[in-house]
Amino acid sequence: MSSPLFTFMATSAVLLAVGLYGLMVKRNMIRLIISLEILVSAANLNFITFSAFRSLGLVDPLAHTYTIIIISIEACVIGVALAFVINAYKHYKTLDVTKLKKLRW
Repeated sequence: MSSPLFTFMATSAVLLAVGLYGLMVKRNMIRLIISLEILVSAANLNFITFSAFRSLGLVDPLAHTYTIIIISIEACVIGVALAFVINAYKHYKTLDVTKLKKLRW
């Protein structure tokens, strides 16, 4: 049987791999934002996992507090990023980052 620590770490590693794959391969700006969300979720899961298994029977509430703060800041950043995506689509009629990169001054 696998331990819960291994299960959480494996889940975090899979989330990290999916997020990195999305950042490296995808060209759509919305998919890039979703990949960033997945990466931050992997980091949060990893942080909570290590706080839960640091000492037997105790869970560090500081890690939960940091994770809640990270989630709220992440929501603000994603809101700004989506506003940027909407503005870019209205102006250039595309969300492909390779096409947007060619539009330099």
